[in-house]
Order: sequence, then structure tokens, then C-alpha cells
Amino acid sequence: MQQRWKVLFITSIGVFMASLDLFIVNIAFPQIAADFHGVKLSDLSWVLNAYSIVVAAVLVPFGRFADRVGRKRVFIAGVLGFTAASLLAAAAPTVPLLVAARVLQAAAGALMIPASLGIILSVFPASERAVAVGAWSAVAGVAAALGPPVGGLLLTLSWRWIFLVNLPIGLLTAAVALRSLPESREREGGARPDALGAVVLAAGIALLTTAIVKGPDWGWSDWRIAAAFAAAAVLIAGFGWRSAHHPAPVIELPLLRVRSFAVGNLATMVFFAGFAAMLLGGVLLLTEVWGYSALHAGVALVPGPLSAAIFAAPAGKLGSRIGQRPVGVAGGLAFGSGFIWLIERVGVHANYAGDVLPGLIIGGIGVGLLVGSLPGAVTAELPDDRFATGTAVFGMARQLGSAIGVAILIALLANPAPGELLAGLRRGWWFMVGTGVATSLISLALAPKEREPLGATVLPGAALDVAAAGEKI
Repeated sequence: MQQRWKVLFITSIGVFMASLDLFIVNIAFPQIAADFHGVKLSDLSWVLNAYSIVVAAVLVPFGRFADRVGRKRVFIAGVLGFTAASLLAAAAPTVPLLVAARVLQAAAGALMIPASLGIILSVFPASERAVAVGAWSAVAGVAAALGPPVGGLLLTLSWRWIFLVNLPIGLLTAAVALRSLPESREREGGARPDALGAVVLAAGIALLTTAIVKGPDWGWSDWRIAAAFAAAAVLIAGFGWRSAHHPAPVIELPLLRVRSFAVGNLATMVFFAGFAAMLLGGVLLLTEVWGYSALHAGVALVPGPLSAAIFAAPAGKLGSRIGQRPVGVAGGLAFGSGFIWLIERVGVHANYAGDVLPGLIIGGIGVGLLVGSLPGAVTAELPDDRFATGTAVFGMARQLGSAIGVAILIALLANPAPGELLAGLRRGWWFMVGTGVATSLISLALAPKEREPLGATVLPGAALDVAAAGEKI
């Protein structure tokens, strides 16, 4: 095996570990809730949302940090940090400590993932980078397909095993990486990344999510909800001010004047709000309403990500040929149509083949069309020296949308009593229909045709939240 392909394999293991963990946690959610007796869904949702919020805030700064201090060093630190945080999560005796461990996992993942791409781009010649990055990014798609069944299998032991399984993988990966990966870094110079801006963004999104999640519990007119919304608005506005004035901001605001970039990221945030809600909602339907075991539910959910994986690459190629707008519009409508099917068909009695499977496939096709086309839309009009920055912001939009989507679903479920969960899920499905329709409408604002960006046809969108390194941002 040539050295550069060995590098690709080693770094991809780290990406696989972080991506698999995300999908496994979704399937484990009901068992975690059952283990911590009396914990409300609104409190437990932070096991998911803490991860998304932290990754969204620190992805770009950590990518720049890796460029500055050394990508190999940062990659290994990320792998070891993720492994240690996984051990803490597995041992967590309370929900707050589990959430704290997830925060550490997110920070470590945000170190590991962009550094891995930077290493790959440094060892592959320009003529082979598209193929290498395509193979690397496809790892997230494999993790999405394997997550539910692997998670279900591990859950036959305990939910703690979904974190413990990372220990041997992480330690072996770090040991091999230490011996085999080359070191690379950018030249010294330039402003330091805006660490304070990342903290301000994380705090603002955390307060916004808290207000949405706690609204049903505290009452939407409660002063605490109003204060949380107001503080979130102030912090997000402060983040915008810092981004406009800092020499190395988390988001370069002039990029938002690029039409495809602004519209594509808005569509991404809206779509992933529905996508993240879909992941959790599907697990709750199968396990809590229909009484499936975790393993049964994990296997039953596979057709969704499998359909997405089948359609993602052709969608990217089609978008580069006819423009991203029609592909995005079709994807949003297909995504929403899958939930219309569920609303019309699903009842309290299990009928997987007739009621859920068609909706999973239709919705999965929509997911594939969108994750295949949105990355190309985001980067279509960007100059080459801002491609990494653009894809990093795409990843941030994805994570922000995911956090908000889970928060909205939890608010719509409103901590239901037994027997009332299906009604809450129906409200959630209507929300997902809305995100699909909204994504289609937003996609109409994309330019009719766009030039093909570097790597657009080989970058499955589910993995683009990782591309914050490899070029100087």
C-alpha cells in the first residue's frame, strides 16, 4: 500500500469513530432514558444537543488551530481526547455528567476531523485529491448506514457499550498514527482564530436551544424563557459584531454576500433541523410506540440511510450538470413527502412494511438528493482559496440546524405520558414536512446553473461538516 493511501486509511478510522458515535447515540436514546429514571426528555436531549452545539462553535477555529500547530499532533490529540471522553461517558452516573462527557467528545471530534482532512490534502497530489477526499468523506455515509444496527447490537449489552467500543479503536488508531502519519502545518503568521467568538456563538445557541426545549415545561410566557431568548439574541448579535471586526473570525461575513453560499447554508440549516429530528423520532416510534428492541429498531432503520447513500453521489453529479436548484427542490419535496406518508399511515399497531418502510425510502431519497447537492450549492461561487472556509461554514450550519431540530422535536413531544407519544410524533412529522417544503422554497433562490467546484461531485454532504482544514483559511 502506498504511503498516502495508508495515511487516508488511518485518518478515516478516526472520522468513522466520531461519525458512528453520533448515529449510535440516537438509537441508544430510549435505553439511556430508561436507565436514568425520572429524567425528562427535555433534559436528556442535551446528550444530543451538547455535541452539536460545541462542534458548530469550534469546528472552524480548531481547523485553523490544526493548521498552525501541526495537523498530526492535533489529530492524535483529538483521537486520544475522544477516547478519554468516551470512557467518561460510559462511566457517567448522572445525566449532567453524561452531557459534560459529550461536550468533551465534541471538542475532541472538532480537533480530530478537520486535522484528518488537512493531513490527507497535504500528502495527495492535486490530481488525486478529489478521489481521496471522496473516499474519506464516504466514511460518514458508511457510519450512517452501520450506526443503527451496530448500536442495536451493542445495546443488547448496555448503552454504555456504545461509548466503551471507542476505547480499543481510539487507542489503536492513535498508536498507528503516531508512527505512520506525516506532520504538516501552515507557516507562522496571521491572526489567531477568534476563540472568544466561538464561545459566544456556543453560548448563544445553547440559550436558544434551552428556551425551545424548556418552553413546554416552564411555559412560553415564563420570564426565564423570555430572558433566554433575549440573551441568545444579544450573544448571536455580539458574535456577528466580532465576526465583522476580528481579523480571523469564525465566519467571514463577506462570504455571506455570495448568493449561493448564503442561500445554500440557509437551506442546509433548515434541512438538517428536520433530519436530526427524523433520526430521533424514528427511534422513538419503533422502540417506545411499537415496542421494538433496540437491535430490531436499528435494523429496521437501515433502509433510510441506505437510500440516502444510493442517491447522494448521483445527486452531486446531476447537480453539477443541470444546476443544484432543481435537485435541491426535488430533494426537499421528497424528504417532506416521506413524513406525509407516515402521518397518513402510522398508528399504534406495528405495520413496518406497509406503514414505515415506504416513508423511510421516500424520505431517504430526499436526504440523498439534498446531501448530494447542497455542498455543491454552498461552494459553487466561492474562489478556490475559500473552498475550505466555505465547507467549514456548511458544517457549522449543519450542526446548528441539528441542535435546533432536536430542540423543536422535544418541545413538540412535551414530555408525553405513556400512550401520548404518537400524538407528539405526529406533530414532529408535520415539523419535518415543513422543513422539507422550506428547503425546497429556499433552494428556488439558488442560481439556475453553477460552475462545478473542486470536488463537488465526490463529496457526500453528510461528511462536509469536517472540511475546516487542509488549506489556510
